[in-house]
Formats: sequence, C-alpha cells, structure tokens
Amino acid sequence: MLENERYGEAKELLQFLLQCQGQNERNYEEWQALLEWLEAAFPSSAPDSDESGNESVEDEASMARRMAQDKLAQDAGYADKLLDTVMNGPLTEQTVLALEQLAYLDHPEVDAALTGWLKDQPLHPLFQFRVLQTLRRREMSGLVTIQRDEEIVEIEIEHVPLSHNEFPDAIMKILERVAEKTEIHEPTLYYFAQELWTQFVMAIYGTATYRSMLDGEESTMDIWAAALHDIVSESLKGNRKEEEIRSYYGITDTMRFKYEGAYRSLKQFVSADVDD
Repeated sequence: MLENERYGEAKELLQFLLQCQGQNERNYEEWQALLEWLEAAFPSSAPDSDESGNESVEDEASMARRMAQDKLAQDAGYADKLLDTVMNGPLTEQTVLALEQLAYLDHPEVDAALTGWLKDQPLHPLFQFRVLQTLRRREMSGLVTIQRDEEIVEIEIEHVPLSHNEFPDAIMKILERVAEKTEIHEPTLYYFAQELWTQFVMAIYGTATYRSMLDGEESTMDIWAAALHDIVSESLKGNRKEEEIRSYYGITDTMRFKYEGAYRSLKQFVSADVDD
C-alpha cells in the first residue's frame, strides 16, 4: 500500500490490525509505530475512492508536476539524471521516486528511453508495471511490446490501470467473491487477499493468464477466488484446507484442473516474491 501511495488505506488496515486479538505483542508495537508515523507524515491521507480523495490525488499530481518542471528549468540535465537512476542504478526507494518524477516531466526523450528499456531489459514484473504506469501518466498511447517472464506481450499504454479500481470488472469481481466468504468470519484474511490480488494482477498484467480471467465466465471467477482464498489461508495458518475452501466456491471435480493451475500461479508468485 505504501509503495502505491495508498496511505489512507494503509492507516485503515493498521487501525484494524490493532483491534485484532491474539497476536504477538511485538506486532502491535510495530503496527502502532507505523500508524503514528503515517498520521504524522500524511495527516490528510484518505482512501482515494471518494470524491475528496480524488481531489487530493489531483492536487498532489499538480504539485508533483510543478516541482518536477521547476527542477528541469534549473537543471537541463535533470531528466537524464533521473533516467540514469532508474535504468542503471540498483532497485531502491530512490529508483521508485525517480520514476515517479519522470511521470511529470515534459521531456521528449523520456518516452523513447523507457519503452526501449522495457523492451530490452528483464525487469521484476511489479517494477515493470510501475514503468508502464509512468508511461500512461505521461499520456503516452499505443502499443509497447515487452517480455513478462517467458511470454512476449503487447500492452496498450492508455489502458494500463493507475489504481486497483481501474482494473476490469472481472478482475475486481474475483476479489469481491473472496470478500463475500471472509469479511464476517475471517476479515484479516480478506485484507491480505486484497493486497496479494492487487500485486498479483499487476505482475501478470497483459499475459495469457491475465487475459484468461476476462472471459466473463462465472466458473472462471469462482476458480480464481477459491485459489486466492486457499493460498492466503495457507500462508496465514500454515496448513491447507483445500477441500473446505473449494466447497465454499462450488469448485467441482470437472473444475479441479483449472483450479490447480490457478493455485500454482499464485503459489509461484508468492514464492518468487519471498525469494526476491
């Protein structure tokens, strides 16, 4: 959430976690410290789903654009320095900040440099998606061909989601089905499912796996919702209750093969993220 500047949502999650019982005392101390830091650093942050939140996001974007342009006016080589940080430096918080600044610079070489870099360099899928978002924020349009894992995909820049609310309805409905099964009895699980799902769909955006979720079939949504529920439950509880979870979503034996494929995709993503 912090990486995606969703500070208001991060506050809400921390406030919720602090109300949960039975956790290690050190966890509560860390959550409280992080919440206090967020409230001090971002006192007016709220979820960007409401009207006031959207206005706040627009104000922040205008301010960021003005600051970036001021720096470019003071230093003609500023864009090149940012590009060098993003493309040649280690992946750090400074790299992400440089990428964010590039989104607001009116400089003719930035689009070509970033699209060429995307095409030629193997990047972490989540950082790759951040670069795609930067290109959209720069109001670039058209197709960009990139490699995502072993797959070559074409991405339409103008359709790249800038927030989780901009993903297609089918993607969001999968998460809604998990919410229906967990919000009352396992609300903590839903919070983690929401975050994992957001990261996962960004990492596979544009791939054959991603496109397969958009077929509009009820069974497809059930399969992915069950697999998401399964993987998060296993991660939190340390054991897998596959049959029980499959029954929640009506996953029959004829759907089992696709279900296992969805589960493996999520498992590989979680394992790769931990390894990285």
